[in-house]
Amino acid sequence: MKKIIKPFVINKQKFFDNRGFFQELFLEKEIKTKIKFTATANSKKNVIRGMHFQLKNMQTKIISVISGRVLDVVVNLKKNSKHFGKIYYFLLNPGDIIYIPSYFAHGYECLSNNSTILYHLDNYRDAANENGILYDDKTLKIKWKTKKPILSERDKNHLNFLEFKSKYKGL
Repeated sequence: MKKIIKPFVINKQKFFDNRGFFQELFLEKEIKTKIKFTATANSKKNVIRGMHFQLKNMQTKIISVISGRVLDVVVNLKKNSKHFGKIYYFLLNPGDIIYIPSYFAHGYECLSNNSTILYHLDNYRDAANENGILYDDKTLKIKWKTKKPILSERDKNHLNFLEFKSKYKGL
């Protein structure tokens, strides 16, 4: 398998019937990623979570939307990458899955009344090394849908992108 250098949509077949659908979310033999940690998050409309990353013990993420609709955003933070600072946008619905390499900051906005996201991660949560970049950073100019986001205190106080570049130079 070639080295994965950017986020991508994982296309998995949905098997529909009169009850709804069944879908396999992750098969290690297809993606060659060892999952160590799975988590879920539920958000209400206009919540923005992000832009998160870990400085050490970085995490590759496989994000699955269980319910609702989200705008998923990732930013390349890889040192010396020709795509450093590049933003990728994914509009995700139930059953949509994306793969995010470890050197990307990740965040999303809940566009529906409620959404549930499932995270599969290849590394454990490391609270001492959790960090982030401001969701409304003036340099990145991420195009969120809401003008009045609901944010955690932590997400309101992340570094801006220029501070991140100055302090860490990248991941």
